[in-house]
Amino acid sequence: MIILDNQTTYTIELDLLKEIISQFSSKEVELIVCNSDYIREINYEYRAKNSATDVLSFPIDGEFDNMPLGTIIINIDKVIEVSQSLNHNIDDEFTLLFIHGMLHLLGYDHEVDNGEMRREEIEIIEKFKLPKSLIVRVEES
Repeated sequence: MIILDNQTTYTIELDLLKEIISQFSSKEVELIVCNSDYIREINYEYRAKNSATDVLSFPIDGEFDNMPLGTIIINIDKVIEVSQSLNHNIDDEFTLLFIHGMLHLLGYDHEVDNGEMRREEIEIIEKFKLPKSLIVRVEES
């Protein structure tokens, strides 16, 4: 289940996102869709980085079954910018960022792992026939 807080005028299609979540967890995920200004504030407050990013994830470490898995925050401004620059469908780019955020909620961390997150991300995007993932694009540049 997704708890959606859409702070933009962009329409979010939840069916595919729910299917992706169901591959990994039965827990709820909060999804906040925002603009660059909002995510910059959050990025600064929690990571001391004064810049707008594309996606942030905040897992909830709870031992209770009814606890949500966590929160994913996606910057729609970055989604649109990247989708245009890479000639991707906006929904595909949004879904790629959602997958990236979801894997972080599940404990993956591409900055310190040995490629586990990359392999998992590739498997998911191939399953759902999406374009190259965030990690793959960064590695290729």
